[in-house]
Formats: sequence, structure tokens, C-alpha cells
Amino acid sequence: MIPFSLLDLSPIPDGADASQALDHSRRLAQTAEEQGYKRVWLAEHHGMPGIASAATAVVIGHIGAATKRIRIGSGGIMLPNHSPLVIAEQFGTLEALFPGRVDLGLGRAPGTDMRTARALRRNLEAGAENFPHDIVELQQLLGAPREDQAILAVPGMNAKVPIWLLGSSLYSAHLAAALGLPYAFASHFAPDMLLDALAIYRERFQPSDQLDKPYVIAGLMGVAAETDEEAQYHFTSAQQQFVNLRRNVRGRFPRPVESMDGFWTDMERINVEHTLRYAAVGSSETVRQKLEDFVAATGADELIISMPVHDIEARLRSVERFASLPLMQKIQ
Repeated sequence: MIPFSLLDLSPIPDGADASQALDHSRRLAQTAEEQGYKRVWLAEHHGMPGIASAATAVVIGHIGAATKRIRIGSGGIMLPNHSPLVIAEQFGTLEALFPGRVDLGLGRAPGTDMRTARALRRNLEAGAENFPHDIVELQQLLGAPREDQAILAVPGMNAKVPIWLLGSSLYSAHLAAALGLPYAFASHFAPDMLLDALAIYRERFQPSDQLDKPYVIAGLMGVAAETDEEAQYHFTSAQQQFVNLRRNVRGRFPRPVESMDGFWTDMERINVEHTLRYAAVGSSETVRQKLEDFVAATGADELIISMPVHDIEARLRSVERFASLPLMQKIQ
């Protein structure tokens, strides 16, 4: 048995708006807490009409205020878009509001297209190159200040918000190991390097003040329904979204369709099925078997599941079905 967590992009469904999407995120987090999930993370994306979590720290505060026990945080903050001081202040504030519940997951991708990344005042080359140094600076800002420390994060200093490194490559595995940080791999959309990255991380892990041994969260898409056919129907929303991303078509999160035939080309189908090959989609029994195989292959310490379902009621039922699986260790 291992903990389950949820990754929420606060999707804006076709036919709804950002206010409704953020209310859906509130309901999702409350249901996850009731069902014993360990944490809910929000992801930073910009310029996407189908995602409402751009102001990630603000949305985390919204989720924190609506819940009582479940851990809340970022999955993740794209640190090169920001100064470490700003993130220290934001997450120091969240920790002051919700003591002992906040996680700070960090990534180095822009979370958007290149033009929008530049509009975020991001130095595209220097930002990625400075990523390891920015993490160390952020750790210092969230830790106990030195006597000679001129720049202070208030709130932030002494908050000791746990930092997670997110990644989808071997680079992130090496960095998480060197810094002694817990590691979350984005296998829900980048499966190719999963097993190699986890092997590197575990082999090269250096204990730190935050963590004494490796800890891995592995991500996957998930849709559980009464039947395999119903779950697959709901999952067509995610499949359409991935095709649209590759076509550079921006829109709200699509409604499901009875069949993807005629929507995607053979090459698009092959690419999307490859990208989402770890997705656990089906009845409770089908999902159970897929998760057991995934955990056996990865040795993950925790699973974080993105549930891309257009209808909020069906999404909540999927959350409950995953929680009913014997593999899940419930957090009370």
C-alpha cells in the first residue's frame, strides 16, 4: 500500500469559465481529503485557455482555505520564471496560513510557449542555467537566516517549506540526487526516461538536511468509471487535448467524444498513445491491475494522479473509485 495524491491543473472545461474551474478545484481537493489522499498539487501554466492555475500560489491558497488536513502545494512552480525571493515570500505566506501542510515542487520548464515565456520576463537561457543555484538560494531564504544575511524573505525565513524537484529527464534525476531532494517524475506526459531517471536518482542520492533517503513520486493519468468503456469515453477529452497541443490549437478542455476516429491521424494516435502509455483508464479492476504493474515497475513511494475528466461529477467519482483500491494507503 502506498499513498495516492492528485495533480490538478484546474482545467477550464468547454462550456465553463475560470471561476467554475477554480470551484471545481475546491471540490476536487475536498473530495480528495475526505477519501484519504495525501496531497493535492497545482501546476503553473501560462497562456492556456483551458487551464486556470497560472497564479499558482493564489490557487493553492484557495485550496488550503477549503481544506483542513490534506497537504497542498505546487507540482510545480517553474522557478526560472520567478526570482527565488518572490517564491520564498509566496510559499512562506502559504506556510504561515496553513502550517505544516505546504509543499514546494519546482521545475525548470517555462510552462508555456516561448513568446509567453518572454512576456513573463524570463531570460530563457540564463534561467535554465541558474536553476540549481536558484534552488540553493531558495533553500536559504526559507531556512534560518545567517547573521550576515542581507536579504530576508518575510514571511519565508524559518518556514522550512519542503522542496521537491520535479522532472522528466535524466538531468533532473542527477540534480535531485545531488541536492538530496525528494523527486517527482512527470511520467504522466513524459514516460520515456522514467525508469532510467529513477535508477540514477536512487543510485546517486546524497542525504541532506531535508531527506535522508530517496523518495519518489511517479505521475500518471487516471480515469476510473463503472466500465472500461465509460472510462475510455471520458479519457477522450485528454486525448483530444494532447492532439490539440501538438497542433498548436488552444482552447478549453474538450468535451468527451464517442470515438477518436476521424479526429486524429494515425501518426497522432501513435504519438498520443505512446505519451500516455502509463495512463490507468478503466473499471476499478482494470485500474487496479494497471497501478499494481506500474508500482512494481517503478518502485514508487507514492503516486500522483492527474484525472482529466471534463464533467466534474464524473471526475469526483473517479477520485472515489481510485481511493477504493486496496493499493491505496489512506491518510487520515
